Amino acid sequence: MSMWTKHHKKRKFGRFVLPAITIAFVSYFGYHSVHGELGLIATEKFEKRRIERVAELTRLTDGRKALERQVQLMSDGSLEKDMLDEIARYQLNVSKRDEIVIFNNYF
Repeated sequence: MSMWTKHHKKRKFGRFVLPAITIAFVSYFGYHSVHGELGLIATEKFEKRRIERVAELTRLTDGRKALERQVQLMSDGSLEKDMLDEIARYQLNVSKRDEIVIFNNYF
């Protein structure tokens, strides 16, 4: 009995297929991990916007507290006429001719 064997010629192209696929795979995901929608660059932009918005929120919260203090002073019944006059003049930017105006920016 004779044994038949089939000999295949080894191709040089075959040994580069797996490394080429691996390089393509790593390159694709590496690029998108830096430049993609949720990549490193986008994360830095999100963090910068978050810090800006936290600062804006703090500023707005402080302004709201100042306004709430003003409203509380006006609505508790203990408002004096000179304080009301001072607030109205400041808000309307009005003064008499013989007055000296010094702005403190606390309203």
